[in-house]
Amino acid sequence: MKDLRSILVCILSAVCFPVLAQYDAHLTGHVLDEKTGEHLPFVNVQLKGTNVGTVTDESGHYFLKDVPVGKQTIIFSYVGYETLELPVNIVEDKTTELKAVIREMSQQLNSVVVTANRYATKRQEAAAIVNVLSPQLFETTAVSCVADALCFQPGLRVENTCSNCGKTDLRINGLQGQYTQILMDSRPVFSSMASVYGLEQVPAAMIDRIEVMRGGGSAVYGANAIGGVVNIITKEPVRNFVNIANISNINEHAGYDIHTDLNASVMSENRKIGAYLFATHRTRSAYDRDNDGFSESPQLRATTAGARIFFKTSAYSKITAEYHHTTDYRRGGNNRDEEPHKADIAEQLRHNIDAGSLAFDWFSEDNRHFVSAYSALQHIGRESYFGAGRDTAAYGRSKDLTANVGMQYRFSYPCGLMKGDLTVGAEYNYNGLHDRMLGYNRDLSQQVHIVGGYAQNEWKNDQWSILLGARLEKHNLLKRVVVNPRATFRYTPIEGLVFRAGYSSGYRAPQAYDEDLHVAAVGGNVSLITLDPNLKPEYSHSATLSVDWYKQFGKWEVNLTGEGFFTYLQDVFFLREEGTDAVGNILFTRTNAPGAWVGGMNLEGKLSYAQWFTLQIGYTFQQSRYTVAQQWSASVAPQTRMLHTPDNYGYLLLDVHPVHDFTISVNAKATGNMLISHLVGYIPQDEEVKTPAFWDLGIRLAYDIHLYKHYCLEVSCGVKNVLDQFQRDIDKGENRDANYIYGPSVPRTYFAGLALKL
Repeated sequence: MKDLRSILVCILSAVCFPVLAQYDAHLTGHVLDEKTGEHLPFVNVQLKGTNVGTVTDESGHYFLKDVPVGKQTIIFSYVGYETLELPVNIVEDKTTELKAVIREMSQQLNSVVVTANRYATKRQEAAAIVNVLSPQLFETTAVSCVADALCFQPGLRVENTCSNCGKTDLRINGLQGQYTQILMDSRPVFSSMASVYGLEQVPAAMIDRIEVMRGGGSAVYGANAIGGVVNIITKEPVRNFVNIANISNINEHAGYDIHTDLNASVMSENRKIGAYLFATHRTRSAYDRDNDGFSESPQLRATTAGARIFFKTSAYSKITAEYHHTTDYRRGGNNRDEEPHKADIAEQLRHNIDAGSLAFDWFSEDNRHFVSAYSALQHIGRESYFGAGRDTAAYGRSKDLTANVGMQYRFSYPCGLMKGDLTVGAEYNYNGLHDRMLGYNRDLSQQVHIVGGYAQNEWKNDQWSILLGARLEKHNLLKRVVVNPRATFRYTPIEGLVFRAGYSSGYRAPQAYDEDLHVAAVGGNVSLITLDPNLKPEYSHSATLSVDWYKQFGKWEVNLTGEGFFTYLQDVFFLREEGTDAVGNILFTRTNAPGAWVGGMNLEGKLSYAQWFTLQIGYTFQQSRYTVAQQWSASVAPQTRMLHTPDNYGYLLLDVHPVHDFTISVNAKATGNMLISHLVGYIPQDEEVKTPAFWDLGIRLAYDIHLYKHYCLEVSCGVKNVLDQFQRDIDKGENRDANYIYGPSVPRTYFAGLALKL
């Protein structure tokens, strides 16, 4: 109890009396490139275990004021270089000098991730494999939102599932989007409604990185994290700068997609207060591949603006706040210049989204105690029209409120030859949904309350780590408390070679999910999904086994990763067609099937030569099967293969710098054949279609023009979907099935971009 009282006193002191945390000791120095000896600007310099930090100036020098006295460790990190930690002894009333020499490294193996353990740890030491999508990937592939970038990771695939509204679905290891937990700064604010279009509504401009953890994550992050976790980390200010960027796309059918970003970072002179400001606007025309007047991708107008701000209350505590507002309008179908009820088919949506978070972090001077208190909130207002046949009663309104509040405590302690990290926490999650489409006699009101607590302990050293943990949750739609255990094991026999094994369980509650909140046009009417009143919860058991090998040969770097995965689903959710209602709308019911399993292997290889050449290839082989053959329609035969799940898919990324300041980037996505449903309307009866395999190839050229000092203008151009691979058997006219769509979502498209970096 005495230790607990001391911790609480320290926390309160840090919040209430931040001005007392002053030290009359300073640190200065410079950072050099190991090979060239050149000074490096804008290198992050951080005092380990504290909030004290800065960046080197344009000449590669730095100065840290008011540094805590005593033995400290300074961390030097820079994109494209190996992270370096140096010890230093800080003496009171003295300015200490420390020089750092860092080495080029293309592959960020020592980057810090937070998703695997719920706290910051080096990627190579994490309990599970965590893949990181950096801002550089967004640039070299010329993508504008999260949905477009996630395909460039093994085991991940994003597909367009509606030609009218452009709804996307993220699949991890063969499981649908409802099996993935999407986090914003580690907070679960992506509700079922937010997930319908949410991946397109998060612009690249506000993202620092995206962390992806494949495999069961319910023991760490709660319900729905069966397939994996996608953690979107927003940018935090590190230095003063302004960036303005524009990418303009035009396809061969005169369609356009224009994206403009404005970002700025502002820091106070003492670096105790900082703000990152971002604004982005995107406008896109609808695309009609076969010129029948009906869109294959919708018209889109979206604007996002917000800020992330921090205030360092002391060297060991910090308050962080983030807020952003998004407006999103999309319209698909025909007669798009008319009111939606004057169209034969129309899906029109207007979103107003407000989201924000607040967190307080404190850690002790000896870096053994860490406390975090946090909250997050997101509100969505949606006006919708999902209709066919010029229906005047197909309008709807929806409101969705998601809230998250929690606290986490971590204690680091010595444990013989190993170090122990004990993490405990408690969370409360709320989601209130009211979805009204009175023309379809639908008035869905859903209240979800989840109270959860978790505990895990990791014992680790450079060679071994063992993590055991569990999460307990009480979901108001379930009668009993759900317990999800977790166990992981890491073995590093030699430097650069890591073996991992893991097990976790998970669950999904019997509630409405993203596809239940989307109404698709089919055969001149619409399809509606309802929940079976006897729908039972779905439980899962997941296991992974992986090997990760890294080796450096002079300037060459090689990284090979292999990961096997298997997930068993008990009482798996399944959509079954029930016929039509009185006006001809197709009815589906979400019910339970006995079980299903997903298994396979992810392979990834990276090869780089200094900063001149980088090649990354990923491939996934998998199978997704029901244990008992299922029949979704009376017109098709029962079968065990899950729909929309190819057995083979992969990607390629290639960056070449033939001369200084000039970059050639090539990207490709490959998808094997799969089974998808094709509903009656344009065709005489329901059928299953085996799609062809396809490639989506892109190329980008970029050149940096140095204007003044480190002010730079980047000029870029390129082509997306070079081979113009697009679905050939598109339904035509008002009787089409809007969900019968597959393959690349854009045709061959040419783009040009300008980015001013100040």
